[in-house]
Amino acid sequence: MARHRTTVVNVAQAKARLSELLRRVSAGEEIVIARDHRPVARLTAVAPATARRPGSGRGIFTAAPDFDATPADFAEYLK
Repeated sequence: MARHRTTVVNVAQAKARLSELLRRVSAGEEIVIARDHRPVARLTAVAPATARRPGSGRGIFTAAPDFDATPADFAEYLK
C-alpha cells in the first residue's frame, strides 16, 4: 500500500484555501479538515472513471425470453 502525506487544516483554512487544497489532493496528498482540533472530514483524490466498453458484459447477463412482454395484470393500464 502506498503511503500518502497527510496534512491537517482547520475549517477556516480549508475555506480560504480550497483551490490550493484540491490541487494538493490531486497530486496525491491527503488533507484532513479539523474543527476544534478534531478531525471531521478527509479530502482524498477520486479515482478516474474508466471508459465503458460495449459488450464487456456479454455472457454475464441474460434476459428472460419474455423480457419485453407486458404482464397480464397491466392490461388495464394500456387502454
